[in-house]
Amino acid sequence: MRRPVPRTLRGQLTAGLVTLLALACLAVGITTALALRGFLMGRLEGQLTASGGRFAASLEHEAKPDADNRPDTRGQAESTFGARLLNGTVTQAAVVDDVTDRPLPLTLRDRRALTGIPVDGNGHSIRLSTLGAYRVMAVQGDDQDILITGLPLHPVEETMHRLEAVEVVLFGAALVATGIAGALWVRISLRPLQNVTARAAEVAGLPLASGEVAMPGPLPDTDPRTEVGQVGTALNHMLGHVADALTRRQASEERLRHFAADASHELRTPVANIRGHAELALRHHGPVPAEVRHALERIDGESRRMTRLVDDLLLLARLDAGRPLEHEPVDLTLLILNATDDARAAGPGHHWLLDLPEEPVTVTGDAHRLQQAIGNLLANARTHTPPGTDVTIALTTEPSGVSVDLSDNGPGIPDEIQPEVFGRFVRADHARSRTTGSTGLGLAIVHAVITAHGGTATVTSTPGRTAFRLTLPN
Repeated sequence: MRRPVPRTLRGQLTAGLVTLLALACLAVGITTALALRGFLMGRLEGQLTASGGRFAASLEHEAKPDADNRPDTRGQAESTFGARLLNGTVTQAAVVDDVTDRPLPLTLRDRRALTGIPVDGNGHSIRLSTLGAYRVMAVQGDDQDILITGLPLHPVEETMHRLEAVEVVLFGAALVATGIAGALWVRISLRPLQNVTARAAEVAGLPLASGEVAMPGPLPDTDPRTEVGQVGTALNHMLGHVADALTRRQASEERLRHFAADASHELRTPVANIRGHAELALRHHGPVPAEVRHALERIDGESRRMTRLVDDLLLLARLDAGRPLEHEPVDLTLLILNATDDARAAGPGHHWLLDLPEEPVTVTGDAHRLQQAIGNLLANARTHTPPGTDVTIALTTEPSGVSVDLSDNGPGIPDEIQPEVFGRFVRADHARSRTTGSTGLGLAIVHAVITAHGGTATVTSTPGRTAFRLTLPN
């Protein structure tokens, strides 16, 4: 299981601050505890040294006590332990209780612990079964015996436990207070960085691919002396360059749209004149050489194709310019029926299938442009699939809008072309057979018309199935 690690910079800084403070508190606590324990143990050993083994030496006369010959408990603190060892054996052991002494029963483990104490005049810690932890000191007696004096470690341990409890409470409160204050301080300190993040997210959410883009203004209060200010200054410079590039791109697109619209408008008249002269020449009743008639027929056919191309370019230029469309109720069911009849007449070799709801479906839009978009979609299926292909067009209603789905079981669209299939002058002639001329603008018009109505146009294609979906708002 992975440990939870703060992901945000604010969380990491706060966690780092609290962690450093916790390490500092731990170091202070350990140092304080060791120093206090050393001080208390030193004072305890000083008391043992001052006692000089008098209480343990007085135990030698315990067998014959009298008024003048009894254990010396004067100046001995309560719970003082004394023991006398002779020839490696504990002969007497007692503890001061209410300024008197009482014999202390020892277990075999206690005796082994006492006999194992070095006679070096230094303090050593042992644990007796009936008394608990003691600090004892062994010295050499006058009668070749060993005198052991000890004081309980309970006061030292109690003091240490109380210190540890105080440190835990104090340091815990300090960590909590520091965590809260540090989080607030870090949040205030990183507020300029949050402004930078918000401005970057705002720019990232803008549609920069096309159209006029309203870039947000520069960030205020960018102090170049701070790291965050340097980031803000760099972001302001970048936003300025992006805004300038978008303005130039928009101006270039506008010039291109105006050129396409003007060129298409100007070309309509000469193309119409060429087509008219070709038709007039073909209606000549006199004898016309075969070569001349063929040339006239080619001129007539190409002029018709150029007329369609000019009309398509002019329509796209108008849609790009945001020319308003009509907004009136459109019977989408009837429109699909009429478009399918036209496609069936133009492509009798295909199998045209309909999947329409029983009740008419009505949307708000431009009937002429919607009919043109659906007609182009059907013409695309007829043009780029071989005879015998099943083409199905379905109409469904959903809470979010209306969907027109057109699918066929043709050879499909190559993967490399699918992302650009709605682009202008994009063709897939190398993958689909083409029986009539194509301008490469049919699907571009479909996408532009549907987008102008507030809808979407998508395509998915694999070998054996191609599906276009047009969605329109209710």
